[in-house]
Amino acid sequence: MDIMDITTLRILATLVSLATFLGIAGWAYARGNSERFDEAARIPLHDD
Repeated sequence: MDIMDITTLRILATLVSLATFLGIAGWAYARGNSERFDEAARIPLHDD
């Protein structure tokens, strides 16, 4: 039996995907980004 069989690779890919998702979610909800995101959310409402 190989050390890195397909099941192990699938588990690693899942864990890497989860860590990436949690990192992006943490970055998106960080307090330091809220002002920038609020400003970006108002862009469609600005008149040219």
